[in-house]
Amino acid sequence: MTTEIIDKNELHKMDPVFGQESFDNHEQIVFCNDKDTGLKAIIGIHNTVLGPSLGGTRMWNYTSEWDALNDVLRLSRGMTYKSAISGLNLGGGKAVIIGDAKTQKTPELMLKFGEFVNSLGGKYITAEDVGMQTSDMDLVRTVTPYVTGLSESLGGKGNPSPITAYGVFMGMKGAAQFTFGSDDLEGKVVYVQGIGNVGEALVERLSKDGAKVFISDINRDKLEEVRDKYNVKIYEGNDLYSEEMDIYAPCALGATVNDQTIGKLKTKIIAGAANNQLAVEQKHGKMLRDKGIIWAPDFLINAGGVINVYAELENYDRKEIMRKTEHIYDTTLEILKNAADNSITTYQAAYNIAQARIDERKNQK
Repeated sequence: MTTEIIDKNELHKMDPVFGQESFDNHEQIVFCNDKDTGLKAIIGIHNTVLGPSLGGTRMWNYTSEWDALNDVLRLSRGMTYKSAISGLNLGGGKAVIIGDAKTQKTPELMLKFGEFVNSLGGKYITAEDVGMQTSDMDLVRTVTPYVTGLSESLGGKGNPSPITAYGVFMGMKGAAQFTFGSDDLEGKVVYVQGIGNVGEALVERLSKDGAKVFISDINRDKLEEVRDKYNVKIYEGNDLYSEEMDIYAPCALGATVNDQTIGKLKTKIIAGAANNQLAVEQKHGKMLRDKGIIWAPDFLINAGGVINVYAELENYDRKEIMRKTEHIYDTTLEILKNAADNSITTYQAAYNIAQARIDERKNQK
């Protein structure tokens, strides 16, 4: 008897889409290609039980098409649960464009991408994400109505990043209340990893609240700008995960909480804006619980952005946007208490609430 060892790359060739680890019964995956503009994009539609799928478009210079596919599968799934747990009548979708947003993004490329979005007839509604700006969404709007995150001059709610950061801040305070018995962040040591639009807006709120903030990013110029603007400290070490801190706030790309980093982490709370922070949700959620680290589920606390763009579809005002975003505090507390009372991970507690809402709507149809 011989045991055949199959290389992982061979597995990819055998099951290119449905066999992906991140494939979770997605309804539709659309591969978009245009030779003239150089567009190579993937749109992932995970679930539309609650409504049309909505999620931002990310432009990133992925190392491989497999990485891009894996990212869009994970991100679109996360959007399903983000909208469900936030009480929004939306499904989960996401898009990725393969390329360097600084050097390869052109108006022609964005317009062609908008045409692909339009061809789906509203099953997927796009918005801005990493590598995108409000002006890009305004351009896409000229070829399709299925876009949110527009400029206020076009009837949109503008850049969603400050609202996303506010939701993360509310979730962080809820986690602090649960962990420390007070939601006052004054004097708390917080490491913010990733100083993009959301990360910077979070740093602003944390500094105003009196937290001791350390920032980390691959862009040195941005670090120095944010340091000087908000009087925070740049992390100059080479192993952020091993530092003593009260709160770790991942605000860059996902999967920073994994087999390697969990063993090092010396934090009491993880609460940040990044999507898909746990490399493997069930496994790493349990590892955090066993280590006594409180994780505020990312698809809950970073939902401010989708709440903001949803207002464009439902036509509610800024006061209602802020009310819905502030409610993240209460939901975070509810989930953390539920997880503790039932000896389950915070991921499982959050997932249960989101999935129950989807199942209820599915059974009504």
